[in-house]
Amino acid sequence: MSRRIIIDLVCLAVFALMPLLASVLEEPFLVSLFTRLAIYGMAAASLDLLIGYGALVSFGHAAFFAMGGYVVGIIAFHSSQAMPLFGWEGSNAALLIWPLALLCCALLGLVMGYLSLRTSGVQFIMITLAFSQMLYFILGSLSLYGGDDGIVINERNTLPGVDLDNANQFYYLCVALLVGWLMFCRRLVASRFGFVLRGLKQSERRSLSLGLKPLRYRLTTFVIAGVGAGLSGVLWANYAMFVSPDMGAWQKSGELMAMVILGGVGTLIGPVLGAAVYLGLEQVLSLWTEHWLIIFGPLLLLVVLFGRQGIYGLLMSGAKRESRAVKGAVQQAPVEAKP
Repeated sequence: MSRRIIIDLVCLAVFALMPLLASVLEEPFLVSLFTRLAIYGMAAASLDLLIGYGALVSFGHAAFFAMGGYVVGIIAFHSSQAMPLFGWEGSNAALLIWPLALLCCALLGLVMGYLSLRTSGVQFIMITLAFSQMLYFILGSLSLYGGDDGIVINERNTLPGVDLDNANQFYYLCVALLVGWLMFCRRLVASRFGFVLRGLKQSERRSLSLGLKPLRYRLTTFVIAGVGAGLSGVLWANYAMFVSPDMGAWQKSGELMAMVILGGVGTLIGPVLGAAVYLGLEQVLSLWTEHWLIIFGPLLLLVVLFGRQGIYGLLMSGAKRESRAVKGAVQQAPVEAKP
């Protein structure tokens, strides 16, 4: 069994047993913490799809997180106030609201990606940042929806067969969606589409000589990653029962990028580990000082300087050393002369 599979199974076991552990320790806060971890892990993994496989460093990824959350919040506001939205009285059904939120995120990703992907490098980073900040200020200017104060959601969405008001059931739903998203991303990067995407990352000129169209593949990746971040925003709105423009601020994009770097770029499961470390350090360091980011910053810098693939790379380094040792032993083994 490879070390990668062992890491996956350990992570899955920890997620699966956490409610039981929280019950034994009489710490229900652990379920809430790991629910946040599942949500942020999904958002970070979607950003890793852009950075690690598409070489697209986006500082506007939080825009999708905010879009998904605000679609849920706005519909909940109109439903609770009995105020029709474009003639629609609203709904609380997750099977209706969540696909609508993901559709809005896909449309945002299509527009945002089509305009930003015509540039590269620093220009691409700045355009994605500009889109995110533009959405942030637009959401803050919506006085009907609380402006900078955001929207308080009175009740969670309803999903057949699942009681979202039950902390454990909502937790397992978030974990199931996280696992499904990671499996989808792995299948995607292992497919022909993923090979083309990695080829574009290595040499765009070579891909062009083969007749490939980079914009088509990168735009599709951008939209898919936006939908993943939007789904995490939908879950966050139901978890916190509150949305605000801060969900789309550039600081939120920075947090997601820190999780990706900390866990390991281009690993998919690494950003989930990075989210776990980030949230864990936030809980521990914030007990000492409210300026905990001053301590976290140097730690992130050390990971960038000495950890090539973050936490996931450190966990996999032992397996790589073992494989090198085996190869070296095979190469040094004497070859018997044939008679």
